[in-house]
Amino acid sequence: MAERIAFKGRLPNALAAMSIGEYKGLVKSRQRRWLSRNSLQYKKLTESVERKRAQGKPVRTHMREALILPSWVGMEFDVHNGKEFVHFGIAPNMLGHRLGEFSPTTKRVQHSAPGIKATRGSKFLDKK
Repeated sequence: MAERIAFKGRLPNALAAMSIGEYKGLVKSRQRRWLSRNSLQYKKLTESVERKRAQGKPVRTHMREALILPSWVGMEFDVHNGKEFVHFGIAPNMLGHRLGEFSPTTKRVQHSAPGIKATRGSKFLDKK
């Protein structure tokens, strides 16, 4: 059976036609508050998104705290993680999340074998 992706009971094609004001009614209070208070930053980002959509290029941004809007579904984004830009596409199940959630800032730590002058107990561990 095919997976039906919906956000709060609305399908992606109906969500894409929504304005930001209508979308505010669907999200939680923290996201609604952010959308209303950061309208100038958001306006600049949405203008950039529209320009890049017309050109067919990915949107490069440092704005990790931006909420993903329904009109962005299917677009490519490059979000800065502090060191480099992480490339990903927006899917319908990402609605209501922030851009920074999909651009991790830290990597998994993998330690090697014990080094010189390690503790006495560590010499009995297997070396890789």
